Amino acid sequence: MLRILAAFIFFTRLPFWKLAEVPAEYFKNIVSRWALVGWLTAGLSVIVLYAGSLILPAGVALLLAMATRLLVTGCLHEDGLADFFDGFGGGTSRERILAIMKDSHIGSYGVIGLIGYFGLYYLLLSSLPVELAGCAMLAGDPFSKGVAGMIINRLPYARKEEEAKNKTVYSRMTTNEYIFSLICMLVPLCWLPKPVYFLAALLPVITWYMLTSLMKKKIQGYTGDCCGATFLLCELTFYIGIVVIFTVTQ
Repeated sequence: MLRILAAFIFFTRLPFWKLAEVPAEYFKNIVSRWALVGWLTAGLSVIVLYAGSLILPAGVALLLAMATRLLVTGCLHEDGLADFFDGFGGGTSRERILAIMKDSHIGSYGVIGLIGYFGLYYLLLSSLPVELAGCAMLAGDPFSKGVAGMIINRLPYARKEEEAKNKTVYSRMTTNEYIFSLICMLVPLCWLPKPVYFLAALLPVITWYMLTSLMKKKIQGYTGDCCGATFLLCELTFYIGIVVIFTVTQ
């Protein structure tokens, strides 16, 4: 239970830390609970989306839903995405890429990357009926977090533990943790209204493989920023798949 609490403390800005004091070593095993945190972040976002759409234009409700997740997570993943784009866009060597990603300042690649990400996120979901957009978010957030979390099973950490931003290096998943993560990421797919939409889940897996292959080639491992970026890009491709399937089946 403390490992689950540690995950909610780390991946959100909600005051879960008030419930109990969690020893530092528990934060090394939070990635397998990342998809479970997605149940909360997606749920709160969709509540805002559905409630907002009752009294506001659907596009405005979607913006409020997007803002909800940003507030709940403290822009944790978006910060990682910006650093990822800066590092891999501007770095020419392993050392340089890692140094850029550790720098707290945002560069042009990060700015362009965030604009592109938010633009695509909004345009994709706003092209769907509100009900389907909500179902896609309920499925896409936890599923993509689960897929992204598998990065720790394929790659080693690219830095030394003392060089990590949060001073924590995630432990590889045990068999039980792996199964728990799979359950937490696959169950939310049941929110999708038709079985054909399950095909959209293939795109995040392909995206994960391509991104982790790039990380393996460029920096011989992963960082926390890589985890956040992988989640957001996997989620984005999931929504691309949902929109394509919706368009084709109409």
